[in-house]
Amino acid sequence: MDRLIELLPKFWVATGETLYIVGIAMLLGGLAGLVLGLGLYVTRRGSILDNKWVFGTLNFVVNTFRPIPFIIFIAAVQPLARIVVGTGIGNNALTFGLALAATFAISRIVEQNLLTVQPGVIEAARSVGASPLRIIFTILLPEALGPLILGYTFIFIAVTDMSAVAGLIGGGGLGNFAIQYGYRLFNPEVTWAAVILIIVIIQVVQLVGNKLARVVMRR
Repeated sequence: MDRLIELLPKFWVATGETLYIVGIAMLLGGLAGLVLGLGLYVTRRGSILDNKWVFGTLNFVVNTFRPIPFIIFIAAVQPLARIVVGTGIGNNALTFGLALAATFAISRIVEQNLLTVQPGVIEAARSVGASPLRIIFTILLPEALGPLILGYTFIFIAVTDMSAVAGLIGGGGLGNFAIQYGYRLFNPEVTWAAVILIIVIIQVVQLVGNKLARVVMRR
């Protein structure tokens, strides 16, 4: 316990790093994944912007990158991270990799949740001359909002889990803190302190996500 008290300043820094990494990754990946998921939905056969070539290309890209284990993915995108963020190591490189991984995962969740919207509602809007953009923003997204919130909550938890590999590319965060100061130095109380805080963060996010989804779906 004395060792944990000594490491408290580093512990809170690691907590801030985790929240920063996951927050930025979810912001960027969430927006990009929403656009990509919408692209998959609207260009599929029979949808409002039916285009088999665009759908086939987007579908191929997502199916190619989404199944790659993150520990391999983060190493593979290091050259691209150097171009985009100026470095292949550290928190910024990890955030870039997490944002990319989240983009592909979220795109499928967005597509699948949009598919739950009743086709009859969309056809009714098309029959009265509603534009594709109007259908997207006034029908598709509002109708699927509750499930989308739950989907984004799930991805937030997954991204938090993936952030634990930060130490492999010189990054920080609670995962790296637990490995560096807990596991490697045989301090189980340090490891468990990091684990417990991660669990608390995830529980809070899950509760908030569930609450928001319930409020939206009761409208």
